[in-house]
Amino acid sequence: MSESVLSYQLYRWAKYFIYAMLSLNIWFFLAEELASAQFALEADDTAVMGIQLFSATLDTIAWVILLLLFEAETAVIPDHRLKGLLRLAIHVVRMLCTLAICLAFLGYIAEWRTLLASMPVTHSACSLVSDNWVVMLKLDEFIPLTAGNCAQWGSDTKVVSGLEHVLAAPSGLLAAQRLALVDVINAGAWILVVVLLEIDVRVLTRWDDMSRYAVHLWKGVKLMLYTTLVVAAIFWGFKGNFLDFWDAALWLFAFVFIELNVFEWQQEIRDDPDGSQPDV
Repeated sequence: MSESVLSYQLYRWAKYFIYAMLSLNIWFFLAEELASAQFALEADDTAVMGIQLFSATLDTIAWVILLLLFEAETAVIPDHRLKGLLRLAIHVVRMLCTLAICLAFLGYIAEWRTLLASMPVTHSACSLVSDNWVVMLKLDEFIPLTAGNCAQWGSDTKVVSGLEHVLAAPSGLLAAQRLALVDVINAGAWILVVVLLEIDVRVLTRWDDMSRYAVHLWKGVKLMLYTTLVVAAIFWGFKGNFLDFWDAALWLFAFVFIELNVFEWQQEIRDDPDGSQPDV
């Protein structure tokens, strides 16, 4: 086996390993959100249900499907076959995934806004034990308020106004608010990255007359977005939210592969301008 073939095989296996790990993260997020849901649903059976409660799981499912579609279009399916029913099916699935991602983004915003309002506890925490209160330790992590732990929550403990029967220490509430805001920023940045990638695939692949200034501007915007995503991943890493950090790092690696696929695809089209181009 030649060195070039071996390098290509390693590249393929590394790429598909990243895709497999991202698919596995769906179950990790589901398990995490199910664990927090048992307390969140007891605290409020309306405000934190549905999309808001399972936004990370919904988001990850939709992104994984979109990722696999990008991989199929740019590296698996021959360009001349991207038409007819196959093309229609890809577009329908893509639209459904886009809708799910937008709903998840709204869920992140709703979760962040829910955590913004709070008020001081008017009674001692121990007097609330019999009323099924829970304590939020950080974002998506709750424990029941019991006679055994109520004494550690002092007079500075906050009631989370957007939820029912939820307490939080000021530091824990602030950490949850910041993590929720990073979720919003990260989700929004990823949406913009894919919008730019779609323009790359649908428009710029066939547009050879972009000025040097426009090319630099385009690359600068993408660099800014990817930098935002790297900063978000680092933030999660330092805050001890390993699953979010791990997932963010995998997605960044995955989009390196997607960008390489798009670059190679564009180069093939430029090298063969009279060839069959994908009708996508």
